[in-house]
Amino acid sequence: MPAITPTQLSALQKNLKNIRNICILAHVDHGKTTLSDSLLATNGIISSKMAGKVRYLDSREDEQERGITMESSAISLYFKLVRASTEGEGNVASEFLINLIDSPGHVDFSSEVSTASRLCDGGLVLVDVVEGVCTQTISVLRQAWIDKVKPILVFNKMDRLIVELKLTPQEAYLHLIRILEQVNAIMATFFTGDLMEDEARKVEAEKQNEDWHGEERDDSDIYFDPSKGNVIFASAVDGWAFRIQQFASIYFKKLGFKESVLQQCLWGDYYFDAKAKRVIQHKHLKGRNMKPMFVQFVLDNIWAVYDSVVVQQNRERTEKIVNSLNIKVLPRDLRSRDTQTLLTAIFSQWLPLSTCVLLAIIGQLPPPVEAQRIRIPKMLYPDVQQNDNEPLKPTNDVETALYACDASENAPVVAYVSKMFAVPADLLPENRRKQMTAEEMRERGRRQRALRAALEDKTNNEDNGVPLDSETIAQLQAEADREKEEEERKAKEEIKGERIIGFSRLYSGTIRVGQKLYVLGPKYDSRYPDQHCSEIKVESLYLIMGRELEALPEVSAGNVFGIGGLEGHILKNGTLVSTKEHVSNMAGVRMEASPIVRVALEPADAADMDRLVEGLRLLNQADPCVEVLLQETGEHVILTAGELHLERCLRDLKERFAKIDIHVSPPIVPFRECIVGADLPPAKDTENGQIPRGMQEIQSSSKNITLKVRTVPLPELVTEFLNQHTSTIKSIVEQKSVKKAVDEDDLLQQVTLDAGEKVLSPEEFQSILREKFSEAQKQGGPLAPLWENIVDQIWSFGPRRIGPNILVNRIPGYIRKPFFQIEKTGNKSESDVRDDHADEVLEVQQQNDSEEALGILDVDFPVHTGFQLSTLAGPLCAEPVQGVCYIVHGLEIHQEESDSADVRSKLALIQGKVISAMKEACRQGFLDWSPRLFLAMYKCDIQASAEVLGRVYGVISKRKGKIVSEDLKDGTPFWQIHALLPVIESFGFSDEIRKRTSGAASPQLVFSGFEMLDEDPFWVPTTEEELEDLGEKADKENLAKKYMDTVRKRKGMFVEKKLIEHAEKQRTLKK
Repeated sequence: MPAITPTQLSALQKNLKNIRNICILAHVDHGKTTLSDSLLATNGIISSKMAGKVRYLDSREDEQERGITMESSAISLYFKLVRASTEGEGNVASEFLINLIDSPGHVDFSSEVSTASRLCDGGLVLVDVVEGVCTQTISVLRQAWIDKVKPILVFNKMDRLIVELKLTPQEAYLHLIRILEQVNAIMATFFTGDLMEDEARKVEAEKQNEDWHGEERDDSDIYFDPSKGNVIFASAVDGWAFRIQQFASIYFKKLGFKESVLQQCLWGDYYFDAKAKRVIQHKHLKGRNMKPMFVQFVLDNIWAVYDSVVVQQNRERTEKIVNSLNIKVLPRDLRSRDTQTLLTAIFSQWLPLSTCVLLAIIGQLPPPVEAQRIRIPKMLYPDVQQNDNEPLKPTNDVETALYACDASENAPVVAYVSKMFAVPADLLPENRRKQMTAEEMRERGRRQRALRAALEDKTNNEDNGVPLDSETIAQLQAEADREKEEEERKAKEEIKGERIIGFSRLYSGTIRVGQKLYVLGPKYDSRYPDQHCSEIKVESLYLIMGRELEALPEVSAGNVFGIGGLEGHILKNGTLVSTKEHVSNMAGVRMEASPIVRVALEPADAADMDRLVEGLRLLNQADPCVEVLLQETGEHVILTAGELHLERCLRDLKERFAKIDIHVSPPIVPFRECIVGADLPPAKDTENGQIPRGMQEIQSSSKNITLKVRTVPLPELVTEFLNQHTSTIKSIVEQKSVKKAVDEDDLLQQVTLDAGEKVLSPEEFQSILREKFSEAQKQGGPLAPLWENIVDQIWSFGPRRIGPNILVNRIPGYIRKPFFQIEKTGNKSESDVRDDHADEVLEVQQQNDSEEALGILDVDFPVHTGFQLSTLAGPLCAEPVQGVCYIVHGLEIHQEESDSADVRSKLALIQGKVISAMKEACRQGFLDWSPRLFLAMYKCDIQASAEVLGRVYGVISKRKGKIVSEDLKDGTPFWQIHALLPVIESFGFSDEIRKRTSGAASPQLVFSGFEMLDEDPFWVPTTEEELEDLGEKADKENLAKKYMDTVRKRKGMFVEKKLIEHAEKQRTLKK
């Protein structure tokens, strides 16, 4: 039973100054959940002896099995701080409420980290002192920086320096300094990056490039420094932690210093001269061999405890240490052979972890009132330059309430729902079995006794023939039956299914059960208040206590809470408000890990399809990173961030959401198709002489139209630029397609909300694209003349009108409006352009004056459609194409082939045949060049010791990966390996690495983009040498052909495969 009841915790929610909202952030396996266990033990939620073993906040079964956190979970803790009164005698007690969120460290669940950090004002960033700064450490520090979460650095697993690495205190001190410098260097890169962005914005705004000068900005408060109190040294598994302040308060009287002075000197290049009783620096040592004060007064003492308890197990020395520390250890603990028990007994009294961490949280991290003043302006106006010392001033009542964290009755309600999570319905507080009060039990007993007595009277009177009052008996019997039926109904009606709860933070106002609020979706814009907005009634409010929820009648501003009644209104995240005036949208978390692993699902029994669809709907809501799609083929596909994430999603579907057997396809990995010049000549020989490579002249099957299209590869820098700015192309296309008179900036802003990256204006995008093509022209080559004025002739981008391929219009007599010109053209009466083409086409020179005759305007849309379709599904294996330019050189219409009266009636048929002709022209042009596949790649980070390095390399090379870099981490025996690995080869990679290295190495895989596989899938060995190395009997296979055939086979396309193996045996294999 917790020492603190939920009722007491909910009472503390109203005192804003004493609330702290914090999250625990770190790389995987750096000790987050173990640390949170020690904090939970202070509230009596778990036993202090079990802290670190229970991992209470890992409430899922698979989290306990694997020993890693997969979902961020919250809990509210109570902490009572007693301080000496400043005025006079006695002590003053303050009660604090700490809302703690434990987040995952595995890269597959990095979206859970971003949902947690958006709700918090401060964070504990843990670093394993042996492994040092890892990839996810940098990611979580960046996330904290973006969300303006104030961090405290925790050096965890200090015991490993003593027990595993066997470092001396001096070596450990130098090792800690090195890690601290690395972390501070990372913080400095974030700071300088922001500073340069702000300066660039200023220059752009003022257009003063000539006299540009950088502004000095104070960065002292962003760094970690033990003397400031924002660094904790800890060992969560042994239950101890300290800050330098604790040792300063112990030693300042003995050494005769002021406590504040000693605190400054206990970390850094300071030495204590015992004879002179003063602190000296390194330059005054004069050759003397002295230890830094941190080593002498802090580390030596901790090392001495470990040395006597764990290393040498010297009982007499241990007893002396216990006496000198003036702590009480039970004799049975001293005699115990389990060193862990004795260590915990000593440290829990000398340097208790929970007290140190909670004091640091209260002293260093801001309450909601202070934090929101800095964080909210950044959330509402992310692109406006801001200084933390001078935050933006509020412009309306809602902003005033938000900045001040106003919890008053009249304040507008603004809450942010960062994610939705599923809870089994029978675990909700309203559905739990309620314990009867003593009075209710007595009342029930009285009724049953009366009924029993009445029935006994009836049986006694049967012999005498004196009937009991029939009405009384009927009444008692009916009451008994009613109670019985009620109990049976409740037992039958066992509550099943899952309920979706919103994981939220209230920024202003007070929410009550039954209150009506508006839900703003991620695409909501205040200029269009009725779009992406719906009204809900708050069904329930919950205090989140790890695995359990406690019902609340109301929640005040500044708190983290759970809210029911949002199902069907919010998909992943959203904003809750009580008014539509002056409110801004806070939703939209940028995903660090994009979902790349996709699988198709189908139920084992076709009759369960409805349950699968319902299960996928729940999964889509309950997981912030998963994407659920219904493909054109009718397949139900889920996209996940990685193999582990996929495993968790499938387990949830089978056991919780759908509760059916599911067949899962092999993972579907995306590829891209492109072309390269290789060593091919720029022109090719045909019957009609030489023509440029890629040029195709195709006649439609109806013989009405001849298309002349040339296919060429785009320059690499142009393709790269188009890939990076997909959202800009999307915004231009949307601005062009929108028919309403919407202001250009408004629409651009709407699109920006939706996209993660920066959106350029059409003019900026056009000028940069022009520069890229002119650079390509300067580089020369046979295709350089084609890039002349190409930007003005762009017809469209593809696939889906936003991809990295270009359709160029060079049809004589057909002039289109430049792609980047968004405003409507003025006078269209001069040209013969129809109304439906007026926004796109400037001028058309008609070949035939007859209105009935077929014209270019009848077939320009089909040409465009053919381009979009051919880039969406390339010729190799129907995967999207990238980096290809299709230039339409001519579109000839043969009027004599068709009767003009007949043309209009068959127009739809002709247009369909034009689409087919265009697709064929693109396909043949593509195959004229040397085709290539782009593979999706993972960036792989592995930390391993020198003994297992060879095995790690073996696994990577077996899976077609390549090593990018390898570094020995200073002060540790570990190597940091960075590699690139194709996603298609990555399934089972983590398990294989762990098996081959006996668990000594564990990889982190992050999607890094697409990379070309420089092999032609159609290449055939011809020379004798090539046939020996790469022929049919050779060991080496054509990888590109293997991948291409795999995808074709999966899609049901034709695969060229010989069905006879070893012809001398005359054995034919079946398909």
